[in-house]
Amino acid sequence: MNRARKYYLVAGEASGDLHGANLIKAIKAIDADSDIRCWGGDLMRDAGGKLVSHYRERAFMGLWEVIKNIRSISGFLRKAKEDILAWKPDVLVLIDNPGFNMRIAKFAHEKGIPVHYYIAPKVWAWNTGRVKGIRANVDALYSILPFEIDFFKKHGVNATYVGNPVMDEIASFNQSQKAKSQYADSSINIALLPGSRANEIDNAMPVMLELAARKPDWKFRVAVAPSFDLSFYNRYALLHNMELCQGKTYEVLSGSTAAVVTSGTATLETALLNVPQVVCYRVAALTYAIGKRVIKVPYISLVNLILNKPAVPELIQADFTAEKIAKQLQGLVEGPERQAQLDDYTLLASAVGGPGASARVGEAVVGFVKKLRK
Repeated sequence: MNRARKYYLVAGEASGDLHGANLIKAIKAIDADSDIRCWGGDLMRDAGGKLVSHYRERAFMGLWEVIKNIRSISGFLRKAKEDILAWKPDVLVLIDNPGFNMRIAKFAHEKGIPVHYYIAPKVWAWNTGRVKGIRANVDALYSILPFEIDFFKKHGVNATYVGNPVMDEIASFNQSQKAKSQYADSSINIALLPGSRANEIDNAMPVMLELAARKPDWKFRVAVAPSFDLSFYNRYALLHNMELCQGKTYEVLSGSTAAVVTSGTATLETALLNVPQVVCYRVAALTYAIGKRVIKVPYISLVNLILNKPAVPELIQADFTAEKIAKQLQGLVEGPERQAQLDDYTLLASAVGGPGASARVGEAVVGFVKKLRK
């Protein structure tokens, strides 16, 4: 009797844990006898993966944090390599987190273990030299951004576009009662998404507070990530027209007239929920100066990158001011800019495609292993 097919998944943060959990469910739906071992979090464990290491143990953010914890990171890399080699999986599936996972990919390839990569590293934005490692060490690459396909093709990498997992989350939300937002009323409601990391929030919140002061008749709701320590916001004196809403980002957005969004996946989620937005971002001056030299894309928001045009306004660094945000929002609330964005969102939804990204990757991975076992 053949032994169970063995899948080893490696994810490195909360978003990777979510996508990894959905992938585990997809694999198990196709291959009921699958044996799955993983690095991830609670969601991957609850989906049926045997958890080796939780992402919280290696949540090092920023250059200085990485430098301070370099010995710990090296220890985790060594542990992962030893565990993968001892377990001998049929396939290794790496999920995002390129700083860690590209090193694992090289090791696995050298040991003859097939490597599949879900959520392709964003080498098109910076560090394009990393594409050589993908070409050399990754057997199958699954992309969640449609414009990546041409980039990888130009660099000799055959990537497959599987759709974006955000669509799965939005489809699930739209089918639930939550979609009938408790936050929708006749007022002008503005969603504020300052980010999910402390430094992002500290950069965004002072400006967002000034914005709320400029518009006392509008309601502002701050969307706080589910796992973020809510007490962090105690350092800010919220105004009478502001409210903290934790773990209810989609509900807040769906009941909003418009949104102010820190650049990241949230810009795509906001657009696919059909909420006009202003995209903002600010980092330390030195970080920005270095970033301008190495980042090779014309936009920072996924909306504009996918559509390849300035569909949503981007206010970066010195342009990220309450005055400029208020001016942009006024147009999105009652001007022609509102409909123009909504029209572009229709094009965006068509480019991104429907839900089912995890299911498609699951089918591809299981199909590969089954073929390998014949």
